[in-house]
Amino acid sequence: MNAHEDETWFDEAAGPLVRPYAVTGGRTRSDTLGLDLITLVVALPSAAEAAAMEPEYARIVRLCQRPMSVAEVAARVDLPLPVVKVLLSDLIERNHILFRTAAPAADIPNKHVLHAVLEGIRKL
Repeated sequence: MNAHEDETWFDEAAGPLVRPYAVTGGRTRSDTLGLDLITLVVALPSAAEAAAMEPEYARIVRLCQRPMSVAEVAARVDLPLPVVKVLLSDLIERNHILFRTAAPAADIPNKHVLHAVLEGIRKL
C-alpha cells in the first residue's frame, strides 16, 4: 500500500463535501436584484410543494415560510453568502420567493424633518 492510498482528503464526520460553485452551477454573482444582508425574503410555495425542487432550493423554500433576512437564510443553510444570493435570485426569478429590500438612504427622512414632526406631535 503506498502513501497515497491511505490518505483521506475529507473528514468522514463532516459528511460529503460539495464546493459552492457546484451548488450554483458555476455562477458566483447575483448583483442584478440588489440583495443585501437585510433584504427580507419569503417563500410562496408551501414546504410540501418544495419537495419537488432541487435539494438546495427546497431547503431554502422550507426555511422561508416566514419572512427572514438574506443573512439569516445564509446562516441557517450553512452556505456562503454569495452562494445563497445566487440561489435566492434563481428562486425569485422562478416566482418561488418574494423579496423586499430596505429603503435606500436617500428615501429616509432627514433628521431635521423627523425633529419637526416630533415637535408637531408634542404640541398636540
